[in-house]
Amino acid sequence: MEDEPLDRWAARRQGRLRKPGERKAITLGTGPQRAAHLAPDTPRLIVEWDGFAWQALATVENYAAACRALLPTSETQPAGTTETTGPVTGRSPLAPGTGRHRKPPA
Repeated sequence: MEDEPLDRWAARRQGRLRKPGERKAITLGTGPQRAAHLAPDTPRLIVEWDGFAWQALATVENYAAACRALLPTSETQPAGTTETTGPVTGRSPLAPGTGRHRKPPA
């Protein structure tokens, strides 16, 4: 079996690694960890990956505040990008198609 060149292995490994700056919210409740929507009023800890370990950034009072802390604001978005909040334009979701879930034409 032939060995993979080190530079290709390093590039492949780098693609799998968690990127520094990634953030997540951890539920600060008693008992087993549960899905976030099951305990929306439980405080959350916001943590950020620095490339080696998770670092605590802040605590927030509930799930909604954690979502606001994790989502990028307009100041952090690159210039020239727009936020899409409405429906996607183009093909209608009810347009005729060939999928098995579609009803045959009447």
